[in-house]
Amino acid sequence: MTHFVGVNWLAVLLAALGSMVLGMGWYSALGKQWMNALGKTREELMPDGKESPMPFVVAAICQLIMAYFLLLLTRTILDSSATDIQIWDAVMIGGHMWIGFIMTSMVLNHAYQGQKYTLTLIDGGYLLGVMIVQGVILGLLA
Repeated sequence: MTHFVGVNWLAVLLAALGSMVLGMGWYSALGKQWMNALGKTREELMPDGKESPMPFVVAAICQLIMAYFLLLLTRTILDSSATDIQIWDAVMIGGHMWIGFIMTSMVLNHAYQGQKYTLTLIDGGYLLGVMIVQGVILGLLA
């Protein structure tokens, strides 16, 4: 499988890490608004009073997958043999992925789930930030 050839795994790892750091800041700043939009209390999210590490493990795995596919799609769109990815290229492709797939899926799911529009904006804004942060890091390093 040629998809793994020439992949800068350090860049993928750092892009995932960068988006996790963004998430810590984003949800620390908007945590109260997010909880209100979610319609749940902290106790409802942590019934035993302890924070589970599982959401963070899942998030890390998802961020790695997102970073890898952003790199893969950027390389594919530019030229399958491209190894020199520019920041703008990865950010633009990430932005297109965000509006074309991520945000549309989130709006669709949140609409059917009866979620508040504020939740969509908070989560969607974070995921746009993820695509930008990952695009910048991949553009710098990949």
